[in-house]
Amino acid sequence: MRETIGTTWTFQLMIVFILIFACFLSLVISYSKAYAIKNESLSIIEKYEGVRDTSAEIINNFLKENAYRTKGNCPEGWIGAENLEGTYQLVNTSQQYYYCFQEVPSQKGNIYYNIRFFYKFNLPIIGDITTFRIDGSTSTFIGSNDRIQG
Repeated sequence: MRETIGTTWTFQLMIVFILIFACFLSLVISYSKAYAIKNESLSIIEKYEGVRDTSAEIINNFLKENAYRTKGNCPEGWIGAENLEGTYQLVNTSQQYYYCFQEVPSQKGNIYYNIRFFYKFNLPIIGDITTFRIDGSTSTFIGSNDRIQG
């Protein structure tokens, strides 16, 4: 009897460690995908020297190709993407967005952009547990006048 209880305890302990490993793996994969999307979006913004119609369309197409569907809350004063079809608006804190960005003037008259994407901690059986954000900034550059306004 004692051996059966010991075996059951060991089996349960192994299942717990497998579940913890699966949770960790799920979180790392989701973070990795969001990080890659953020970096590519920053590269596009820097290449086109701001968030313009062209760069926004390229970013949206990139997100569609990578099946990005996560939404989250953005800070007030930023511009948020309501959908991946090119609809942007000044952020309403009660609404969720696919991503958001902010143009920030630097001290030398140049500008840079802050951008925010989201990723979820999603487990197969349990579902979405929580949403995390991942932020990034471009290097400074001289902006153009045809950028997207909220």
